[in-house]
Amino acid sequence: MGERAAKDALFDGFAEVAKALASGRRAEIVDVLAQGERSVDDIAEEIQQSVANTSHHLRAMARAGLVTTRRDGTRIFYALASDRVGELWSALRDVAGDHVAGLERLAGAYLGDRDGIDIVDRQELAARLKRGEVIVLDVRPTAEFEAGHIPGAKSVPITELRRQLRALPKSTEIVAYCRGPYCVYADDAVRELTRKGYQARRLAEGFPEWKRAGLPIEQGNGSGT
Repeated sequence: MGERAAKDALFDGFAEVAKALASGRRAEIVDVLAQGERSVDDIAEEIQQSVANTSHHLRAMARAGLVTTRRDGTRIFYALASDRVGELWSALRDVAGDHVAGLERLAGAYLGDRDGIDIVDRQELAARLKRGEVIVLDVRPTAEFEAGHIPGAKSVPITELRRQLRALPKSTEIVAYCRGPYCVYADDAVRELTRKGYQARRLAEGFPEWKRAGLPIEQGNGSGT
């Protein structure tokens, strides 16, 4: 193989990763799997695709080495191949936010008006948690909470928030978090809590960013259930 052909093959190999992510649905799958391992059925439900279409996307991602699989009986579970895949997704998302024209408008159409939603950064939340000054709600699906969460957080999936409101004291500030900066669950939780008279903010990013920052995490039911 000549030098030019060898270099072409090498860079085509690099591009396989980009090809494997060249779909909004595949990017969304990475966003889901950044929270933890999920079954094919669960992923299909999350991205609102058929199991067949979801499996097709996952196989393409597996061929590029981005995800791994395991079988439990008749169920197949997928996970990101490494934390670096999650970092790649975060970098891709950030670059798109900085350079893709119209992305801010698209985000606004999905997330809604964020003007009335106060945020808290990781450092402040970690310090206030240590002092016991705040209640933290993980409003992601239960499976994601069990795969990993902020220590001391209470699992209150957004679909169950209204039912659990009475158990939350109004005398303590509440911070909600979900999957990341483009996740709508925490926004919806803060809006609902604020309407009901609670003092509430959302974590500026989400659980994957908290984990990548090297802050403590827990797995399983935790103390928040």
